[in-house]
Amino acid sequence: MHPLILLAIAIVGEVAATVSLKLSEGFSKLVPSVVVIVGYGVAFTALAKLLKQGFPVGVAYAVWAAIGVAAVALIGALFLDEPFTPVMGLGLAMVIGGVLLLELGRTH
Repeated sequence: MHPLILLAIAIVGEVAATVSLKLSEGFSKLVPSVVVIVGYGVAFTALAKLLKQGFPVGVAYAVWAAIGVAAVALIGALFLDEPFTPVMGLGLAMVIGGVLLLELGRTH
């Protein structure tokens, strides 16, 4: 499978699991609790397959984590009534910038 597809699957699985972790209310709600387990399973399986194909672990983890953090923060702000301030936005921009620099450094 194409590396970027595996990375996308890993990100979607991790984001779904992390958001569901909040919705599970301490694993007291069945459906979100199941999504947590399945989502993290999908995420780590896809990430493992990606790394097995020779994708650099530092870049894979940086992209996976940065996009996951950004997505969860935005989902929290848009759908879960969590705060999102301009300073938080700047922090996310810096994380994404750092990932881009990691990728650029790999190619030079």
